[in-house]
Amino acid sequence: MLIGYMRVSTEDQTTQLQKDALLKYGVDSRNIFEDTISGSKDNREGLDKALNFLQSGDTLVVWKLDRLGRSLAHLINIINSLKEKGIGFVSITEGMDTSTASGELFFHIFGALAQFERSLIQERVNAGLKAAKAKGRVGGRPRAIDDEKLMIIKKALDDGMSKAAACRTFGVKRSTLIDSLNRLKLQDNVTLAYKYR
Repeated sequence: MLIGYMRVSTEDQTTQLQKDALLKYGVDSRNIFEDTISGSKDNREGLDKALNFLQSGDTLVVWKLDRLGRSLAHLINIINSLKEKGIGFVSITEGMDTSTASGELFFHIFGALAQFERSLIQERVNAGLKAAKAKGRVGGRPRAIDDEKLMIIKKALDDGMSKAAACRTFGVKRSTLIDSLNRLKLQDNVTLAYKYR
């Protein structure tokens, strides 16, 4: 069975061109699912319904590849998932049909490109982190309790103040205080280990 999926980004756009292409390809109008949502959004109800409706031996048909995946990697994941379930995939505009040898080749080329894209992104992220570290900047969330305040709290705790009282006095959450104290303890252990090695 042929199952169609179409998507437009806004209410102002129409799916008529996509619908005409799907019907011409042979998809029954009762088996067409659609979304009116940006392709970058994760939650697409129409796509979810189409994917859940598909069974082994069926074929998912779209007008263009960009109607299906929000990125190349996402597109490859969907098509891989379909393939594992014995479901075919056709993109009319690109002439891609995973049931043919050329379609299979096209799919493998796309998979290689997606892997290449992931590698490039990872390289850029790592280079950015390295450059930031060289300038003295460290990634991640800023600390909830700065070092100076933490040392004052630690002194108060060492002098007998309870953690509950310290939280009230210094206006910090208990979980934040415990995390900060554990981090400080870990730093002290590392320093001691380095000192006596």
